Amino acid sequence: MEKKKKTSRQQVYTLVVQIGRKEGDGLPDGASGAALMCYASGVDEAEAVRETVAILKQADTAPLDVTGYGTLAEREAEGHEIGDGERELMDRALAENSVIVAQMTPFFDDGTQDA
Repeated sequence: MEKKKKTSRQQVYTLVVQIGRKEGDGLPDGASGAALMCYASGVDEAEAVRETVAILKQADTAPLDVTGYGTLAEREAEGHEIGDGERELMDRALAENSVIVAQMTPFFDDGTQDA
């Protein structure tokens, strides 16, 4: 009996990564860190998180925490509204097997955010 090789299926996961300050991180003056909305491909969420953290470290940022929001199908099942622009970025992440930072929201020590 021939054993069939299981093919892995890449999916795109929505992740929010909190980053701290690091020299050369590109964050605005006075920011204490930021939240990055990312779309990352992976065979599972753990792989998507590992790849995202590795890429962000290469980009001279200091990832502190990652929150996963699941795949497109999981988000739709939870009732999230997902616009065309967001879907396009997810499709691009899948096609390029990449991590896309879709949005950066800096944090400031006075509790404000600059969207």
